[in-house]
Amino acid sequence: MTVDRRKAFAESCATSYAHLNNFAHGQKPRIGESLCINIERESNGVIVCEDLRADVDWAVLRNTRKPEVLHC
Repeated sequence: MTVDRRKAFAESCATSYAHLNNFAHGQKPRIGESLCINIERESNGVIVCEDLRADVDWAVLRNTRKPEVLHC
């Protein structure tokens, strides 16, 4: 992807190219949840939230977690 396309992608995600670049090169350890969602949306699911922030329980946020069965 060209720098111009990366800049346009960052803008469509409501962030800056520099911010995404810092994250991609490990200079910023993590990004916010809302930015993860924007990146997933703008990449059409090529990049998913779970890959960006494994520490977040995305199943709860997506409401996709299977309900636990309680045994009494």
